[in-house]
Amino acid sequence: MRILVVCGAGASSTFVALRLRRAAEAAGLEWDCSAGSADAVAGADADLILVGPHLADRLRAIRDEAAGAVLPLPEDVFTDRDGGRTLALVRSALALDAEASEKGTS
Repeated sequence: MRILVVCGAGASSTFVALRLRRAAEAAGLEWDCSAGSADAVAGADADLILVGPHLADRLRAIRDEAAGAVLPLPEDVFTDRDGGRTLALVRSALALDAEASEKGTS
């Protein structure tokens, strides 16, 4: 799983990506989590793009540019110090997406 975490300049997304990577590793998941600015979305080779809450107004444009799925992050994502809540959010979104695909509703 390749995950790109984006924010305005790529600074705060670095913290989220690092924490998510550590939490995924602790859970035995081989996820590649990287960070970048919203400009990095076009042409990104990511299965999932996590979008910082301060980019909510650009979510539609980001979805239009993304090759993979796009998930907005909650306002309190930066307080998730160990990445556990972010990992749970991503796993939940992936499970819902898989369930929808199985039912043919995606």
